[in-house]
Amino acid sequence: MKTIDEIRSEIESFQVENAENLEQFRLQFLSKKSEIQSLFGQLKNMAQEDRKEFGQLVNDLRDLAQNHYNGFKSVIEAAADKKTTLIPDITRPATQQSVGSMHPISIMMNEVRRIFEDIGFSAVEGPDIEDDWHVFTALNFAEEHPARDMQDTFFIELHPDVLLRTHTSSLQVRTMEKQQPPIRVICPGRVFRNEAITSRAHCIFHQVEGLYVAENVSFADMKQTLLYFAQRMFGDEVRIRLRPSYFPFTEPSAEMDVSCNICGGAGCNLCKHTGWVEILGCGMVDPNVLENCGIDSTKYSGFAFGLGIERMTMLKYRTNDIRLYFENDLRFLQQFKAATR
Repeated sequence: MKTIDEIRSEIESFQVENAENLEQFRLQFLSKKSEIQSLFGQLKNMAQEDRKEFGQLVNDLRDLAQNHYNGFKSVIEAAADKKTTLIPDITRPATQQSVGSMHPISIMMNEVRRIFEDIGFSAVEGPDIEDDWHVFTALNFAEEHPARDMQDTFFIELHPDVLLRTHTSSLQVRTMEKQQPPIRVICPGRVFRNEAITSRAHCIFHQVEGLYVAENVSFADMKQTLLYFAQRMFGDEVRIRLRPSYFPFTEPSAEMDVSCNICGGAGCNLCKHTGWVEILGCGMVDPNVLENCGIDSTKYSGFAFGLGIERMTMLKYRTNDIRLYFENDLRFLQQFKAATR
């Protein structure tokens, strides 16, 4: 009986991890020369009244060993089948993995940030959902001012003072509220306007706006900064021009165009056959905006600008339809793998 208990303990603790272990188990417990078989040989030497009970115990022990063996064998065979299924032919060439690429909008956004960070601007970010004060009122948009109609806005239903930001100028306001000059920041982000979707416009697009406020900041400082940016982005041969414009938050205000590098000035759909492409609006920060944000307009002055990333990307990579950047067509996006690297 002691021997039976010892063999049962060995069976239950036996570990099988491969085919060699399985064969070792069979030889030790189930072969003709196994320990269990030797127990059957002892029946002939036992008294008649003890044989039945002892034989039943040995049979149970053999069944236990057989069940363990069958279980181990199933696991080993399943593992072998799985390995064969996964690699049916190890001589076959490996399947080439598709390498992803960064989205062209992200590529351009990072490039714009890098250019301005090189000349001392730091990037700030903020919420897509804003309030009326940071998007309009603080930026010199009076409540009934017609300038509010310049941007068709997505308002949050039941909350007339909550909206999807129409520009990232709201981040400039937040920065000026928290920090006194000198201030030199760029504000990258996504903005929303209720516009018809065409090859040149979309209801969702991306901007990078910039702000520089300090003592004795002039219009010439702004022009030189934007010229540096344009030459870094499009090459030293690029030309810029500033056209008078109007924005409630800057005075004087201007639109900046760059020479079209798609047609070389000859005229195309992107530049509306003028040879020039508008890429940003800019101007000197209106004193009212500085005062609204708690900055002394008699001591400090500054300039601000805002550029559209999609328009810049179209110009940089010579594409003529803004909708391509929102359709997630892999045939289009995979062309930017080299730019990602």
